[in-house]
Amino acid sequence: MNRTTLSLIAGTAALAAVTAFAAFDPPSASGAAAPRAAARLPVERTSLLCPAPSMSDIADTAYTSFTPVTKGAGSGGRARLQAAAGQSADGTDGGKGKGGKGTGKKADEPVVSPKAPGTPATGETSGAETPALVGTADGGFASGWTVQETTEVAAGTGRGLLGVNCTGADTEFWFPGASTATGRTDYVHLTNPDDSAAVVDIELYGKDGPVKSPLGENLTVKPHASEPILLSTLTDERQTDLTVHVSVRSGRVGAAVQALDDKEGGDWLAAAGDPADSQVLPGIPKDATAVRLVAFTPGDDDADLKIRLATPSGLITPAGHETLHVKSGMTTAVDLGDVTRGEAGSLFLTPTDRSVPVVAALQVVRGKGGSKEMAFIPATAAVGARATSADNSAKGTTLALTAPTGTATVRVTASAGSEGGTAVTKTYTLKSGTTQNVDVPVPAGLKGTYALTVEPVSGAPVYASRTLAATEGGVPAFTVQTLPDDRGTVSVPHTEQDLSILQK
Repeated sequence: MNRTTLSLIAGTAALAAVTAFAAFDPPSASGAAAPRAAARLPVERTSLLCPAPSMSDIADTAYTSFTPVTKGAGSGGRARLQAAAGQSADGTDGGKGKGGKGTGKKADEPVVSPKAPGTPATGETSGAETPALVGTADGGFASGWTVQETTEVAAGTGRGLLGVNCTGADTEFWFPGASTATGRTDYVHLTNPDDSAAVVDIELYGKDGPVKSPLGENLTVKPHASEPILLSTLTDERQTDLTVHVSVRSGRVGAAVQALDDKEGGDWLAAAGDPADSQVLPGIPKDATAVRLVAFTPGDDDADLKIRLATPSGLITPAGHETLHVKSGMTTAVDLGDVTRGEAGSLFLTPTDRSVPVVAALQVVRGKGGSKEMAFIPATAAVGARATSADNSAKGTTLALTAPTGTATVRVTASAGSEGGTAVTKTYTLKSGTTQNVDVPVPAGLKGTYALTVEPVSGAPVYASRTLAATEGGVPAFTVQTLPDDRGTVSVPHTEQDLSILQK
C-alpha cells in the first residue's frame, strides 16, 4: 500500500470522526460536559398500506384516519388514502391502473382526506371490489398518523367484524395462527406501494416443521398492486395451526393474513412482533370462551416458555398450562380454554431457562354453539412513547392496559369526535403484573367516532390493545388491535462541527 493511499485513508477517517465527534467523544479529563442525548423529533413523512377488505358482496368497510397533535410537528402538509393503483411511490397521483386489485375510477379518488391533526376523518366503501389502499402523510399530518380499516360482513364465511390497523411496508413478517384446515379460508394479502416489482417468498411451518409449498417461492407483486394469496393453493397439506413467514427478496411490501372460518366468523391476523425470548399478548376479552396459543421459534434451538396470565389482581399461572415446549422450526399450539374466567387478562411468555427467540399469537373466540366469533391477538411491542387507536365509539370500545414487569402510570387521551366533541384526558396507574380494562374516556359532546392515544408517563413498559365489539344477529362480533408505538417521533443525534479533531 503506497503513501498516497495511506493519506487518503487517514483523511477519510478524520472526516468521519468529525461527523460523529459530538455523539461519541467521551468527556475529557478536564471535566468537559458529556455530549447531549439524541433528540426525539416528529417524523415528517409517513406511509401506510391497507389490504383489500373483503371478497364479500355484502361487506361494508369504514376507514378512519387520525393524526394526534404532536409538539414540534411541522405545519401544512396533507394525508391521503387512495387505491394502490392510483398512487406512485412519491405520493403523487398515478392514475394508471397498474397491477392487481385496485383499478378503475376509485384509483383517482381519495377514500379519506383528513382536514387537520387532532380530529378523525372517515370514509366508507362497500362490496367486494374495494381495492387495497396506499396512504401517505407529510408535514403536520405525518407524526403518529394512524388508519383503521373495519369491515362488517353480515353472513357467509368469515361473517362478523374484521379490523386491521393499516401498516407500513417492510421486508419480513411472521404470522403464527394461520390455518389450512377444513372450514378455514386464509389469504395472505401482499401490497406493493413502490414503482418497481417486489419479489416475495411465503414459507409455511406446521406441527412437524416446514410444509412443502414450492408455489410460495419467487412470487411477484407488481408495482402499486395488491395480491391476495390463498394459503391452501400453496400446499396440499391441511393443518389446523400454521406459522406463515413472508420474506421479501427485492423491494418491500405490506402484509396481513385474512382468516375466514365457516362457523367462527373471521378477522385479520396482523404480523406478530419480532422474534424475542419474552412476549406479551395483551387484552384477552374477559368473556372469551376459548383461547388458543400458537407459538413458533425460527432458530435452531427449542424454546421452553413459562406461561403467566396478567389479571386485574396480578400474575397467575394458568392451571395445567404452566409451561410450553416449542420445538425448533415447528408450530406449537395449546388450548387454554376460558383462561380469563370473566376477568381482563393478558398473556406473558418468558423463558424458563435459556433465552430462545419466539413469535406467538392468540386465537380468541367469544360466544357458543352457532353464535361464535373469532379474533386474533399477536404478540406485540410495548407502547413506547405513544400509541394511537382510531375508530372508537361511545359504546363497544374496550382499552386493555398491562404492565407485566412493574408499576406504571399512563395517560390516555380521547380526541375530538369526527363530527364534533371536545378532547378528554385521563391518567391511570397500573400495578405490577396486572391488566386493566380501563374506563375509557369519551369526548364531551361526542358525535361520530374518536381516537385514543396512550402515553406512558412513568414506570415500567406498558402494553395495550383495543377491542371493538358489536352484537350482530345474536353473534358477539369483535376485533382486537394491539397498540405498539405509533412511530410518530424519531431519534435524531446531536452533532456539531469540530475541526480540532483533525489536529489530534
